[in-house]
Amino acid sequence: MHLILKTLITLFIFTSVVFSQNQHTIMSYNVLNLVLTDTLERNPYYRTIFSNIQPDILVCQEMTSQTGVNGFLIRVLNRVSSGYAAGTFINGTDTDNAIYYKTSLFTFLNNTPISTALRDINEFRLLHNATGDTIIIYSVHLKAGDSSSDSLQRAAEIDSLRKRTNSLPSNSNYLVVGDFNIYSSNELAFQKLLNQSQSGYFKDPLNLIGNWSNNGTFDAFHTQSTRVRNLGDGGATGGLDDRFDMILMSQSIMNAGGITYYPGSFVTYGNDGNHFNDSINQPPNAVVSQQVADALHYASDHLPVYATFGFDNPYLEITSFTALIEGFYNGSTMRPDTVTVELRNTNSPFALVDQAKIFLNSSGQGSARFYNIENGVPYYIVLKHRSAVETWSALPQTFSANTLTYDFTTGQNKAFGNNLKLIGTKWCIYGGDVNQDGFVETADLNLVYSDNISGFTGYVPTDLNGDSFTEIEDLNIVFRNNVSGIQKLNP
Repeated sequence: MHLILKTLITLFIFTSVVFSQNQHTIMSYNVLNLVLTDTLERNPYYRTIFSNIQPDILVCQEMTSQTGVNGFLIRVLNRVSSGYAAGTFINGTDTDNAIYYKTSLFTFLNNTPISTALRDINEFRLLHNATGDTIIIYSVHLKAGDSSSDSLQRAAEIDSLRKRTNSLPSNSNYLVVGDFNIYSSNELAFQKLLNQSQSGYFKDPLNLIGNWSNNGTFDAFHTQSTRVRNLGDGGATGGLDDRFDMILMSQSIMNAGGITYYPGSFVTYGNDGNHFNDSINQPPNAVVSQQVADALHYASDHLPVYATFGFDNPYLEITSFTALIEGFYNGSTMRPDTVTVELRNTNSPFALVDQAKIFLNSSGQGSARFYNIENGVPYYIVLKHRSAVETWSALPQTFSANTLTYDFTTGQNKAFGNNLKLIGTKWCIYGGDVNQDGFVETADLNLVYSDNISGFTGYVPTDLNGDSFTEIEDLNIVFRNNVSGIQKLNP
């Protein structure tokens, strides 16, 4: 069972999480009693986290004031990625919930508090600008503690939530996110969430059955605590051993069509399944850089969780897309990374028709949905990567019955102009075009050399092998391909 769950978390993190036109990430994050007085200390850590993942909607627990909400918006979110706004904040008893969203994608409608004995549950409603669909997001921070009275209070809080969701139309699109403080799938509060005797029930997309707390079988899904020792900020200690933070959803969202959850897209950010009862920044961390692991450790005692949702128009899908990047691929596996796949017209000037980002897994595989294309119409497939040479499919490709597959790795003739490099038995995308001008040249060498001298680390274009360091190995890739005259080749 433990091995199966380890495999599942790898799939959840590294299978294709697609961020196309109408596919958006929703994140929940307990930010640990965020107050203005500690922002100078913790904001740099938050900025590191959100420099690496920018959700389209972010729901936060343990906000303490409007001042803190505003400060987080200005000093964190819009510092690293402009375009966020905050929804209406209601300062209730104890700590509270806040919501942030990208204004280009969503319009905030309202915030309705649901009172409980301890702290409010908040009902946030947002309108998706492109489709006009409304999504309802409930944010909870249930009673903490492992006593029977704590468990009963959590169940009472869920009764208040279910009274609300049971009154919604049966086809409503709603989520509940937050810090549930639930220890087991058998706990009464969790059973009340899932109870289908009335229409307002929730589904667990991970369907994890058992006692999650201090159980290594579920270590890949634990969200608290990110640290072993006491940091003096009020956070929990003891290392990762509880699945407190979740995203549950309505049956309507689990079904296809309308607003839809994409299976395999749920991520416990930073949890590689190897830090049970340990600090998240204990090296090595297999899914985030050391810099991000440190930020997660110091920013909060919880890990953020997120998932991808489609706000569907009709789409066609590349159900299997395979590409391996030189430097990232070692002859057997690839360090997972994101690429952009474009579909372009077949006639000059080869206009862009649609595009999607794909997270390629360790086998270089992913998938993507496209919303502006048609069956029976040929398109060139164009792959772009932050440090690789733009590569085109050898010939235009055509969707049939709404699907298409493409594999760049099976032959040199899969790329236009045979523009691929053989590594072992697989044909790979050339690395080295750091500045993305279509040529591997002296300018790219200078960029890598400069970042190497400066000691740059993290997710940067000058890291050509994905190890989060700009070093001599990266310089060698650029040098070889510069000498060989490697460049973009297209019709």
